[in-house]
Amino acid sequence: MAEFTFYTVALSRGQIARWALHETGADYTHEVFDWATRPATFRDINPMNKVPALVHHLPGGDQVITECAAINHYLAQTHPEAGLLPEAHEQAAYFRWLFFAAGPLEQAIIARSLGWEVPEGKSGTAGFGSLELVTDTLDKWLSAHDFIAGDRFTMADTYVGSQFIWGLRFGSIPERPSFRAYVERITQRPAYAEANAIDAAIIKAGQASA
Repeated sequence: MAEFTFYTVALSRGQIARWALHETGADYTHEVFDWATRPATFRDINPMNKVPALVHHLPGGDQVITECAAINHYLAQTHPEAGLLPEAHEQAAYFRWLFFAAGPLEQAIIARSLGWEVPEGKSGTAGFGSLELVTDTLDKWLSAHDFIAGDRFTMADTYVGSQFIWGLRFGSIPERPSFRAYVERITQRPAYAEANAIDAAIIKAGQASA
């Protein structure tokens, strides 16, 4: 048995976690299904019934990890030899932006896509302020730094970077020079190409059988 079982759906956030699996060289198998045919037993793994989910098969029993930011960081921790964990001087930026992307950035993108407008004077209550404020904040950082933790690629880039890859592709994040340059840097990585090729083949096979 492989060390990890990875549960995913084509064209989902599972692509973020697959990239992390390949960056670490993790020993994994995948279970791929579609939204309409998710087995009922999957709720035993994730009661939210959403993907991705990762099961780590350990001698003392299986451990379940959900939420992409958590999955990706967990993989970096379980594979320290991959060199994707932050060094001491990188930890502040690493955790700051990892949680910023999982919280304010994603909330702002979803709010805009669903047409939710924060009432005037309630931006602090919403937590993310506005999409403009969130992207301005990240633009300032990425205009001064090549990567999320500073000057080298870490696991935080697989998560934060995926937000920009998808956001620029589908127009949910505004086009800015710092964002485009960042995406071009991170998508040159062999692990990204490997993972993306697997998901592209899964998507193509699904379209052919539809």
